[in-house]
Amino acid sequence: MSKLEKCFEKFLWQSRFIVLLSVIFSLISAAAVFVVGSIDIAVLLKQAIVGELSSSAYLVAGIIGSIDLYLIGVVLLIFSFGIYELFISQIDIGRSDKEVRVLEIKTLDDLKNRIIKVVIMVLVVTFFKQVLATDYDTPLDMLYFAASIFAISFGVYFMHKAH
Repeated sequence: MSKLEKCFEKFLWQSRFIVLLSVIFSLISAAAVFVVGSIDIAVLLKQAIVGELSSSAYLVAGIIGSIDLYLIGVVLLIFSFGIYELFISQIDIGRSDKEVRVLEIKTLDDLKNRIIKVVIMVLVVTFFKQVLATDYDTPLDMLYFAASIFAISFGVYFMHKAH
């Protein structure tokens, strides 16, 4: 190999550290989403205690919305851990814990599959939040609701059946 080729390959290999930006900002974003979700629940609990809630459906919808935020935070955590392990280095301290394997990422497909599963859960939770916020006026509305739940259940069944 020529000296120019060696220098270029070294530069190319070192350029992988640019993903540290996405790792750091994903972690910051995850922390922000967890804090916002927790603040939302604290506000809802305060409103429930003081008696400011218009209905229990509002409380449930708010809590489900916070769960949605927590799941988005989990997506950001999985992404940051996965990108770090794929491009920079394995997280040795995480590998020493034999009980926690949820964040161990071996391939880009493994990272993609884990993120897709959590994103599907976010969509399911968002759907149920929307369902709680909707008033059902006709039997046809209830039929659409039942069909939607069936479609989501059908998709989740096949997602789990594939594994």
